[in-house]
Amino acid sequence: MNWLTPQRAREGSAMASTMIVDILQGRVAVLTGASGGIGGAVALRLAESGADLVLTFAGHADQTEELADRVRAMGRRAEVVRADFADPAAPAAVARLAEERLGAVDVLVTAAAAAVRTSWEDVDEKTWDHTMAVNGRGPFFLARQLVPGMVERGFGRVLLFSSTAAFNGGTIGPHYASSKAALHGLVHYLAGRVAGSGVTVNALAPALIGGTWMLPGSVDGPLPMPVPVGRLGTVDEVADMAMAMLRNGYLTDKVIALDGGLLPGSRLDQ
Repeated sequence: MNWLTPQRAREGSAMASTMIVDILQGRVAVLTGASGGIGGAVALRLAESGADLVLTFAGHADQTEELADRVRAMGRRAEVVRADFADPAAPAAVARLAEERLGAVDVLVTAAAAAVRTSWEDVDEKTWDHTMAVNGRGPFFLARQLVPGMVERGFGRVLLFSSTAAFNGGTIGPHYASSKAALHGLVHYLAGRVAGSGVTVNALAPALIGGTWMLPGSVDGPLPMPVPVGRLGTVDEVADMAMAMLRNGYLTDKVIALDGGLLPGSRLDQ
């Protein structure tokens, strides 16, 4: 049965588009790893959407301060905080600062990561524990600090940055792949428990993105390995996908790979 006339369908589509554009307007977002290429690109998109931002960094303070200035130039508020998520106290400190300075947090994006390339034979306990703390423990305890408030207010978005290494092992090492796979378990556990309260929990898993600390080269540069689309991805393409996921209230409990066609079935070391 056709419930909508073409005119009503067009009107509904226009209304939906307006809602999607405006849904992040006036929200407060915490974004970790803001000094990286992906974190920076997502931060600017959030600001363009009307969100105020708490930007965390572990290194590269100058880049993060410059990013905050760009956010402020858009008319949005921005706070910068150094946070080493290997420190168990960091999540609570970041959450407290965000709420004290900008107010209730509605959006959490975790892009901070530890990624030291190490063969499986050479991974030691220190490397393993540090990677797990930054990549796995930090995002969980940030979510535990911030998600209850989202549930209480009836709106929230949690987007965890994973990696295709969680699917295929990747090339950085078993510590990195395992830490990113842990995020998938967190998504699947948490999403169903808060979905009825208007809070979505998802993960985005990019691979081979140019203009990042891992791959500082350009999209047109030489490929470190074959990619079906024939080039590296861009940080803007990652930001496009991230924003689509953050704006969509019907998308939850999903891990989406953004990898130029590498998955399924491909291995990055072949």
